[in-house]
Amino acid sequence: MSAREQWVAFLTIVTKEIRRFTRIWPQTLLPPAITMTLYFVIFGNLIGSRIGEMGGFNYMQYIVPGLIMMSVIQNSYGNVVSSFFSTKFQHSIEEMLVSPMPAHVILNGFIVGGMVRGMLVGLIVSLLSLFFTQLSMQHLLITITVVILTAALFALGGFINAIFANKFDDISIVPTFILTPLTYLGGVFYSIDLLPEFWRMVSLANPIVYMVNAFRYGVLGVSDVNVYASLGAIMAFVVAFYLLALWLLQRGTGIRH
Repeated sequence: MSAREQWVAFLTIVTKEIRRFTRIWPQTLLPPAITMTLYFVIFGNLIGSRIGEMGGFNYMQYIVPGLIMMSVIQNSYGNVVSSFFSTKFQHSIEEMLVSPMPAHVILNGFIVGGMVRGMLVGLIVSLLSLFFTQLSMQHLLITITVVILTAALFALGGFINAIFANKFDDISIVPTFILTPLTYLGGVFYSIDLLPEFWRMVSLANPIVYMVNAFRYGVLGVSDVNVYASLGAIMAFVVAFYLLALWLLQRGTGIRH
């Protein structure tokens, strides 16, 4: 395929993915908005008023960046894992693979579609947060970079999960038993500096800690970890996951039997 044809194929997949989740917006965009609003009310207003300040900010301001990142992570991942597995289940992925379309075009289309949903939900949650607290963007470039890289990373994670999934139950195992615990233990609701030294060191093995803190630094200007080391780690994970996902797709893992 020529470069122009590849570009058209890529845009077609991305458009299909965006239409898929916008068509059913009451299921894809509304629930995370309601969930995060409940977090703002319960943790921010009710519990936060008793906790006081954290990191030099009131508790609501402190947790908002983490909650935004949580929504980006969950929706980038969830969009791709459900969409690509459905494509496998319906055997329409086989039509893509036998076409002249290169594997990287297929992969990029699904990943960008997932990123768009993740970042759109993140934007919705950000706008909702303004009804509860004031946010000032301290480092705009870092904020945007972290959001894009994190959305890409978890969209790739969702793609890899969908490749290995054999039934619909399999696509819920990773979010339930890995993603959710790592997110809640990733410094969304607290500073890891408050933990005893042993548990702080354990927390540093959680990759979501670096994403949440890098984003919090971009918004509030505070972080529990080195921001540039965090960005480097996230980029390394994105490259590794991309190469793995591309290799699995080219081999037809979980698709060709």
